[in-house]
Amino acid sequence: MSEIGQLTQTYTKSGLPRFAVEVAHGELHKYQVIKGDSQQVVWTRALAKAAEWDSMWQRRIDAEERKLLRALAAQEVADNRQTAFERTAEARAEIDALGSILQTALEANCTVDWEALKDRSSFPVPRPESPKPPAEPVKPQPHPEPTQEAFNPKFGVLDYFSATRRQTRQGAAAAAFAAAHAEWEQSIRDQEAAYAAAVEARAAAERANAEQHAREIEEWERQKQQYCAQQHAEHIAIDERAERYRTGIPRAIESYCCRVLDTSEYPDCFPQEYELEYLPSSRMLVIDYQLPSPQDLPTVVEVSYIASRDEFREKTVSERQLSQIYESVLYQTVLRTLHELFESDTIQAIEAVNINGWVQSVDPSTGKSEDSCVLSVRAMRTEFLQMDLAHVDPKACFKKLRGVSASRIHSLTPVAPLLTMSREDKRFTTSYEVAARLSEGENIAAMDWEDFEHLIRELFEKEFAVRGAEVRVTQASRDGGVDAVIFDPDPLHGGKTVVQAKRYTNTVSVSAVRDLYGTMMNEGANKGILVTTAEYGPDAYDFATGKPLVLLNGGNLLHLLAKHGHVARIDLKEAKLLGADQDRPPRG
Repeated sequence: MSEIGQLTQTYTKSGLPRFAVEVAHGELHKYQVIKGDSQQVVWTRALAKAAEWDSMWQRRIDAEERKLLRALAAQEVADNRQTAFERTAEARAEIDALGSILQTALEANCTVDWEALKDRSSFPVPRPESPKPPAEPVKPQPHPEPTQEAFNPKFGVLDYFSATRRQTRQGAAAAAFAAAHAEWEQSIRDQEAAYAAAVEARAAAERANAEQHAREIEEWERQKQQYCAQQHAEHIAIDERAERYRTGIPRAIESYCCRVLDTSEYPDCFPQEYELEYLPSSRMLVIDYQLPSPQDLPTVVEVSYIASRDEFREKTVSERQLSQIYESVLYQTVLRTLHELFESDTIQAIEAVNINGWVQSVDPSTGKSEDSCVLSVRAMRTEFLQMDLAHVDPKACFKKLRGVSASRIHSLTPVAPLLTMSREDKRFTTSYEVAARLSEGENIAAMDWEDFEHLIRELFEKEFAVRGAEVRVTQASRDGGVDAVIFDPDPLHGGKTVVQAKRYTNTVSVSAVRDLYGTMMNEGANKGILVTTAEYGPDAYDFATGKPLVLLNGGNLLHLLAKHGHVARIDLKEAKLLGADQDRPPRG
């Protein structure tokens, strides 16, 4: 059976989230790392890959079981030959897939469908059914009323000669009748009382069931509304993400390109790992793309069964054929990546794409792992979109684009990249200490905007220092953005947290919380924290309920300062008089 490892999360040098999970199948000797910027997409693809390998392995097991079940040697040989045939078909399909890497992308729509990203599924919990009514109580069936005739005395011979004896017998009969009638009347009363109690108990049970059902319906409605609200919030976040892309925000363009590349399906041997950076000044996208090494490619082209030895024999491609296949794979991959990025760029934000292809391999002479840039190419949108990729020779097209690579790319000879990526997130700025300069009782609602943001960074750095987290302050920008980013390495509770600091003197509205949630989604963060010197309105708390958002008001902020040994105060009226309620001017 396939094994799926733990989902891990890392961050690119540019701050983009990357999720990864390992999938392996020991019997098939298959291994792949599924990567992407969406946790749900990565996990879904991992499950699909595991299911695909399990199915492949099950077919082999079925073939082996068929062999064991066949009593005749001839049938056993036939089964093994069928297994060899199936394995040959699988091997050739893998080889053929390498030859159609580019063609597959040309037949697909690589544009991000924002609407398809929205979960429109109905609330999965069924509405509670009405309870079945309790059983009707059975009406009593009273015994027949005793009659006088049944108790009439029977006289003997002597009774006719003695009046006393007759009177005695008549008295005894009358007493017996009276007792029987009294007992019958009591039984009627008992049955009627029992029936009345059963009717009341049934009514009480119906009332209890109705009340319980009403509570269940109320809870179900609450959960449904929460589900729909969460769904709606996610739809809004997706719409905002799409709008940020359509307005050309650089970070949104990078995130969009990551989604395009992550949803592109490649053969199992591809690492599909990359780093990218969008340069708005030149409208160029720079990508460092990790390519498979020659050893990663499948090499089996035929499996035959040798009956005389009862063994399977594999035929592999020659070194020359492997070199040709590998060369084609790399050039196809480059052209495919260019095609997907240009074709999916609906706002035409990308004028050029520079791809540096990197290969990680083991140097046989030293046994050490090396990461080498084996090709580099830069393509302009206008020139590339005029090419008919369905009929080009990948290598000739690569050369036409003035790409550089070794003459024998199979040798993995390094080349100099045409353009290298900037590894530093330009949003981050140098931080400085503020808390130590706070005077006792200083009104932090009136302090400088920049000092306030660095104070928040300093506080969170102290708060998260125990887990080795890193807190970075970003430069201000006009696109909303974030004021600080927390990178927490804790494998269970860590990840990326975006922080926004609002040095407000008025109540923070729900729009600020909604903006934080959209920013968190766009950044691929695990959590968002909003810190203010003021208070939040009820609608702000309502929106944050059930979401990975933390709202810290002025009281929380003072508590956090005191926790780390700093005494300050918040006086909103004083801050307003000092003009501290004006919007923050952008620093860049």
